[in-house]
Amino acid sequence: MLDELIVGFDRALRTLSGVASSGRPNPASSVPESDLSAEDKRHAAGLMRVNHTGEVCAQALYQAQALTARDPETRRRLSVAAQEEEEHLAWTQARLAELDGRTSLANPLWYMGSFAIGLAAGVMGDRTNLGFVVETERQVEEHLTGHMDRLPPADIKSRAIVAAMRDDEIRHGRVARDAGASELPWAVRVLMRGAARVMTLTAYRL
Repeated sequence: MLDELIVGFDRALRTLSGVASSGRPNPASSVPESDLSAEDKRHAAGLMRVNHTGEVCAQALYQAQALTARDPETRRRLSVAAQEEEEHLAWTQARLAELDGRTSLANPLWYMGSFAIGLAAGVMGDRTNLGFVVETERQVEEHLTGHMDRLPPADIKSRAIVAAMRDDEIRHGRVARDAGASELPWAVRVLMRGAARVMTLTAYRL
């Protein structure tokens, strides 16, 4: 447990300090930069800032859920998903820099809130824990699909990143569902959607 806490603390520091790394190539690395207008660039940066904050939340959720998981295999699955979410964090951060954007000022608050939610999910048992993964990834998939529609048509670099992230999120949800996830109550799903909406509105501007 002590080793897991140390690893979790190290990952939290890396998440919030902006030193996330990726073992896979950035999906946009070979995509040429488009000539975006100032308004399109600002809008794309806002959307990618939202995606970056979403990945900060995902890091916190998965770390807390892995920490409280009872089954070693469930813990392993959550840890693997967290590693891939860290890659998303690195990709979105790199794209923000290219768009002359910045990460959200509220990221530390969202990290702490998401970590608390992850702990609560884990305490309720592994099936509920996995159910949170399924519902989280379902909502993230919808969110990323919406961003594909909202991104400036010429911003093919951001689109490449969002598309790769969406593929990973779909796979994470499918793995959790196949592992025996339970369906979350309707009220919990609505609360999760509401919290995600607040995060989206906040991160786009701040």
